[in-house]
Amino acid sequence: QVQLVESGGGLVQPGGSLSVSCAASGNIFRIYRMGWYRQTPGKQRELVASITAGGITNYADSVKGRFTISGDNAKNTMYLQMNSLKPEDTAVYYCNAEGLDSGYRDLDAWGQGTLITVSS
Repeated sequence: QVQLVESGGGLVQPGGSLSVSCAASGNIFRIYRMGWYRQTPGKQRELVASITAGGITNYADSVKGRFTISGDNAKNTMYLQMNSLKPEDTAVYYCNAEGLDSGYRDLDAWGQGTLITVSS
């Protein structure tokens, strides 16, 4: 099995900054891509940002210029630095990892989610 553990969520004021991380562990052969998604009640989960093992990043238009995703391949860990946060960034943020497990089977794992609330 593969586990994704998120950390760093919480309450922040509008305009503030917050950093979250996601560490993958378990029966992993290789991770090709990791990403952050977010979801609010009544809405579909949406991609926030992703990064490949080669360092190629992708961002939702709504967070470009404010959020920065980075990764440490050796640690199977991903980070998301969020600046200039807005109330509309409030959501449960989920970590996702895609790759191959130790049995060379497709891996598509999700974290448990961490709540980020942007409010004064």
